Amino acid sequence: MVIPHKLKNNQRRIGLTGGIASGKSTITNYIKKYKNIPILDADDYSRDLIKPNTFAYEKILNYFGKRIIDKHSPTKIINRKLLKKIIFKDVLHREWIQNLLHPLIKEKMIKECNRHKEEIILLVIPLLFEAKFEDICTEIWLVKCSDKQQKERLIKRDKINQKEAEKIINLQLNFKEKAKFSDVILDNSDNESHWIKKVRELI
Repeated sequence: MVIPHKLKNNQRRIGLTGGIASGKSTITNYIKKYKNIPILDADDYSRDLIKPNTFAYEKILNYFGKRIIDKHSPTKIINRKLLKKIIFKDVLHREWIQNLLHPLIKEKMIKECNRHKEEIILLVIPLLFEAKFEDICTEIWLVKCSDKQQKERLIKRDKINQKEAEKIINLQLNFKEKAKFSDVILDNSDNESHWIKKVRELI
């Protein structure tokens, strides 16, 4: 697939990323209320791409089989929770689906950026570095929190045990590596007034 890397030069495209359960949604929701700018979320595109009767849906079904279809769905949607569980356990399955979805998500984001006339766009991309989305951002904001908080938040959010949480966290690039290539660090550990002040100064 040839991805059209023809982005508007005058756009400020902020790539918001961070480890799983670090607080990206909290900061995104604040920006939504504070500033009326387009927000493009990679997770939303991922959900849309695997809807029934789409190209990716058919590919995924051919690869994983009917076991990943939600048994309670009349429209035969993919059971995302089960799919996530499968790909977290198997590196080959994980790489296969990432190779399928990441280029499609990137292509959609580029098209959406070009469609918008606004000067500032927020791109929420959880796996920004892992999926190599740096080239569509003009700057990168990295959300962080303590290791302990991240683990606790993930366990609570996904209703998983500590061992599972640690495994999921360790699959992602660590904070120190991400920080080397980030322009802004937003600390979402305790006092939210710190990152709120920084966000308000920057946009």
